[in-house]
Amino acid sequence: MKESIKWRLGLIVLSMVIALFLFLPSTPLGANLPDWWRLNVSKISLGLDLRGGSHLVMQVETDKAVEAAVDNIIADLQTTAASQGVAVQFSRNGQDITAKFAEALEDKVDTFVKKTYAILISKNRAKGELVYALQSARANEMKEDAVRQSKERTERRINKFGVAEPNVYKQGTDQLVIQLPGIKNPQEAISFIRTAGRLEFKLVDNESDMQKALAGKVPEGREILYSEGIGETGKVSRQPTLVFKQTLLTGDRLKEAKVSIDEYGKPAISITFDGDGARVFERITGENIGKQLAIVLDGVVHSAPRIKDRIAGGSAQITGSFTHDEAAKLAIVLRESLPAPMKIVQNVTVGPSLGLDSINKGVRAAVIGGLVVVVFMIVYYGLSGVIADYAIVLNLVLLLGAMAFLNATLTLPGIAGIILTIGMGVDSNVLMFERIREEIRAGKPPRLAIDSGYDKAFLTILDSHVTTLITAAMLFMFGTGPIKGFAVSLSLGIMINLYSALVGTKVIFDIINAKWKLEKLSI
Repeated sequence: MKESIKWRLGLIVLSMVIALFLFLPSTPLGANLPDWWRLNVSKISLGLDLRGGSHLVMQVETDKAVEAAVDNIIADLQTTAASQGVAVQFSRNGQDITAKFAEALEDKVDTFVKKTYAILISKNRAKGELVYALQSARANEMKEDAVRQSKERTERRINKFGVAEPNVYKQGTDQLVIQLPGIKNPQEAISFIRTAGRLEFKLVDNESDMQKALAGKVPEGREILYSEGIGETGKVSRQPTLVFKQTLLTGDRLKEAKVSIDEYGKPAISITFDGDGARVFERITGENIGKQLAIVLDGVVHSAPRIKDRIAGGSAQITGSFTHDEAAKLAIVLRESLPAPMKIVQNVTVGPSLGLDSINKGVRAAVIGGLVVVVFMIVYYGLSGVIADYAIVLNLVLLLGAMAFLNATLTLPGIAGIILTIGMGVDSNVLMFERIREEIRAGKPPRLAIDSGYDKAFLTILDSHVTTLITAAMLFMFGTGPIKGFAVSLSLGIMINLYSALVGTKVIFDIINAKWKLEKLSI
């Protein structure tokens, strides 16, 4: 046997062994494999449509992100003004910033604001009052950043929550599609994802009449927020707190959030601010000694400690009726706080039984279709048909091995891509066999007819595969979810099919011809 044949045969055998080594842990046989094999080899993951889980479409409330950014700008302006001796009071109205001061300070305040934040433009002027707005381009950038950050932080949250193979991608301008395959408690995961983790510090108003506020006479610039607790009987109680609307500091300035223990030995969350946040926090506590500072998370008051002294270093603690698990999850939410709240636009849950049914139907379709093709090729092409069937098996094994190596996610469209790959493999062999037939009819001996048939069919096969590969690449680049699964299985199958059709079958013909010197070819 020629050395070239030995090398090609060895390459095919080696590739088959590697593919089986990679693929077997993804099959039901994987449970019986040794741990060193089963645990250290990447596997094919099942998509949402096969494994079951939740499909969510969430809308990012980007206007809230802009308002949060304005709150931070106000806090920074107030702190900087205090350090420079500029007597001015800043507040937010929607997405606008209002500065109030003595009339004689108008030019000084205007210069200070524009020098500190170039992204602010004057909107209105009145006696002792200036109103500023964000530049529209900057506001749009903040909205785009809010969607991007929401996507990134949602992915990190889900990974820490323990959902396997989550899929998060952007849809439209302000929506995120979130796919959670195989989750056992969809509602808990959805609640965890939706929690914005918006942390705010607001002063408590202890001077106004709470009863009048509860009756609807809320003083201007105030709002009623509630704290929640669980009594010994398990009943949830809500206690009202009257706070000033103005947010003095937000969780965007957080550097760290971790589980700790409060003075009563109960789980709590310790938070640490970054440099700017620590500077603002020190000013807030220094200016409001003796007052209560409410720590508000997503509109719920978790605690409202009284400020005893100026707090330097930028550290605080959130206390409440937490279990250790709740505190741990809350710490994750704070570390990965969303720049804006998200609301559910669509929520579809796929049950595991439906996914199993999809798998069974997909496998059944592949098996039936494959058997029909195998029988047809043997009946129509004889011995050459058997070689073509071997190429189909080779193609399928190598494809599954490659998908396992890449830890690809198999979806229902992905199964369709595999079936389409089998069809293209058959098509390639048909093209070669018909070319070989033409050469035999022209009077060439089997060996020369095979070589000539492969040479003449090569460009046609290459052309059809390359054009399909370009289509698959476009689907992968611009498609989402299951479409990408189809593109992955199709593109891998096309590349492997070229190898199995042009190398895998040719070496079998060469081996047969080298051993038996074919005088007649069954084709």
